[in-house]
Amino acid sequence: MTNVSIIVLDFGSQYTQLIARRLREDKIYCEILPYHASIEDIKAKNPKGIILSGGPSSVYSPNAYEVDKAIYKLGLPILGICYGMQRIAVDFGGSVIRSDHHEYGKSELHIIDVGENCSPLLKDCDDNAIVWMSHSDKVDRLPEGFTPIATSANSPYAAIADESRKIYALQYHPEVQHTEEGYLMLRNFAKNICLVDEKWKMEHFLKEQIKLIREKVGTGKVLCGLSGGVDSSVVAAMLYEAIGDQLIPVFVDNGLLRKGEREQVEQVFKLNLKAPLVTVDAVDNFLGKLAGVSDPEQKRKIIGHTFIEEFEREAKKHDGIKFLAQGTLYPDVIESISVNGPSEVIKSHHNVGGLPDWMDFELIEPLRELFKDEVRKIGLELGLPESMINRHPFPGPGLAIRIMGDVNVPDLTILREADVILLDELKASGYYAKTWQAFAVLLNVKSVGVMGDNRTYDNTICVRVVEAVDGMTATFAHLPHDLLERISRRIINEVDGINRVVYDISSKPPATIEWE
Repeated sequence: MTNVSIIVLDFGSQYTQLIARRLREDKIYCEILPYHASIEDIKAKNPKGIILSGGPSSVYSPNAYEVDKAIYKLGLPILGICYGMQRIAVDFGGSVIRSDHHEYGKSELHIIDVGENCSPLLKDCDDNAIVWMSHSDKVDRLPEGFTPIATSANSPYAAIADESRKIYALQYHPEVQHTEEGYLMLRNFAKNICLVDEKWKMEHFLKEQIKLIREKVGTGKVLCGLSGGVDSSVVAAMLYEAIGDQLIPVFVDNGLLRKGEREQVEQVFKLNLKAPLVTVDAVDNFLGKLAGVSDPEQKRKIIGHTFIEEFEREAKKHDGIKFLAQGTLYPDVIESISVNGPSEVIKSHHNVGGLPDWMDFELIEPLRELFKDEVRKIGLELGLPESMINRHPFPGPGLAIRIMGDVNVPDLTILREADVILLDELKASGYYAKTWQAFAVLLNVKSVGVMGDNRTYDNTICVRVVEAVDGMTATFAHLPHDLLERISRRIINEVDGINRVVYDISSKPPATIEWE
């Protein structure tokens, strides 16, 4: 069992898991527990430090989330982030007020002492570095024993510390990429303040998961739903490593795939997995149930339920299947349901939320606590080809959530043709490998155009290309104008029904990567 170095108590921030992810990058193992975890559960983990996450609530709300105050008596270093900072301030006798201005976005951090007396939390950090703020409350009065160690334009207490008790707090989010030296601050807390020296690697996680899979499955069989994407491919490879021929990989063609994807998936798995792939043609079933449905949440739920129905139908053709494996990742989970704490739901995911009561399978989700980049590392450890590992993410609901409005065959045809042009041009220019995700969205918004001597009234395609590391935050890709022009010209000239192409320049947050 891996030693837990840092415990993160989750107060509901959408960024909570990023804290763990940043520390894992430094080979520091940590676990996330709900904010209300008992002191007994925390002590059982034998951590060397505790981090209190951010959250959407106010410490002065009637149902404010509170931590077991016994953690302050453990003698462990503690770091509070955003809501965690406000929680510490109030718990130790300070005060928090509503800010005159909601501070959201980038801000400059001014370190009060950059010399020999610099706080160990900010050691080697540059003064005036950019940090990411996201709060409407702020600390108004410091508790006894605390002093400011950094300020920002809107806060004299952007970072505070009680050095004698090794308790620190930050108003900003060091875990997000927008905070330029946030990784260094988290490293300083773990290694220089908590004195963590254990090293955690993805190969350790892989070995532990294979062992757990073998113990859970025993002599049973596992049905593994495949999409051909990175996540399900890695799950299938991991399961085959653990249980061999007890794995039954199933690929369901739901009619919502990109152009030529079914054939590509079948070829890739034929070359890279020894277990025979079962392909199910369920196009009519999915499109029939989606007919006339335009609400995005309803689309996702219909697709999720129909996938399960198809898997159950296939399972009845095989004896001894007790488990269903899925490539669920933590970004799916954190955007869908509150798993470890009070995280706010952003959108549901087709493969999150467990199985319906009528389905007699147990779920296996070995990647549920990982991010995409970590999954890719595991895939390479398992020997999967880089061409498979480095594919852009593709959502389980497929093109259904890239069509604004109801899903139908004509719209799917238009979107497929536009999408393949986009991907071809990105690959030819080298930008496919430089970006995290790229796709086209059919807006179902018509506008006037002119083609030749004729007036047109046709649809609009939105091109979305983003740069990211983990998918929890993302910025739009600054593609060269000549590349964008080439993409636009080809889509308009080659795809019937399109006379306008727009480029999405929003980042996440505040937008999400997908449109639905």
